[in-house]
Amino acid sequence: MLTDSEHKRIFFFKASEATDIIRTFAENYRSRMFKEEIKKYLAENQHARIQLKSVLFDMDGVLFNSMPYHADAWHKVMASRGLELSHTEAYMHEGRTGAGTINLVYQRQLGRDATEEEIQDIYKDKTIEFNKHPLAKRMDGAAEIIRKVKEDKLVPTVVTGSGQASLLNRLEENFPDTFQEKLMVTAFDVQYGKPHPEPYLMALKKGGLKPNEAIVIENAPLGVEAGVAAGIFTIAVNTGPLDASILLNSGAHLLFPSMESLCDAWEDLFSALQATQL
Repeated sequence: MLTDSEHKRIFFFKASEATDIIRTFAENYRSRMFKEEIKKYLAENQHARIQLKSVLFDMDGVLFNSMPYHADAWHKVMASRGLELSHTEAYMHEGRTGAGTINLVYQRQLGRDATEEEIQDIYKDKTIEFNKHPLAKRMDGAAEIIRKVKEDKLVPTVVTGSGQASLLNRLEENFPDTFQEKLMVTAFDVQYGKPHPEPYLMALKKGGLKPNEAIVIENAPLGVEAGVAAGIFTIAVNTGPLDASILLNSGAHLLFPSMESLCDAWEDLFSALQATQL
């Protein structure tokens, strides 16, 4: 059950489907709620304002609809070894390094960490299982919001726990001339995966950014926790099967039900991010 405060942070309204009067009212309300949440973030993190320069995108479940394939691959490769990891639980662990997910399951069922050999063997099989699926499609709304981000002279960056070349290589194909490789953060750039803030702190370091000069767009609880722990204004998009309250309880400052709804609200959100100050 969502609280009144949590309901205020979820934005379902789609302006294109409203009458002019309702649209004006809803847009004004939405803008006011954006500013409210931004002010809370500024106060909690002791910033005077957000000076936005970059948007930090998670990849799986944000840019590509690849999470169902990851969840299925994790479930099957664990089951083949007599270990349990449900499809839904795989969403909960999205953002961890592969070793982190494997060790969590090993500790829970076997009372120990996996050996390096076991980790490599499981992750190899997981990659094989993942690649049996068709190529993950671009998430609806992802290309459109990236276009808006670039039009607003912001730098889009990818921060992912993935190290699979099959997805990383597709970024340029689906989002040409968008992501600079030197700014990207993958599993190979960090020692700790999400929910540790290191991936987002590394993105700030690579981009020469302060926490109030970026925003995070995430779809997973651990990713949200990582963005918030790094001191960055963090937006969740609920593109998976999880209850909205899980993402809000992870600390998301705002929550949208899809990338399309975030794209639809981008102009109001960007305006609020620029204008709001303590």
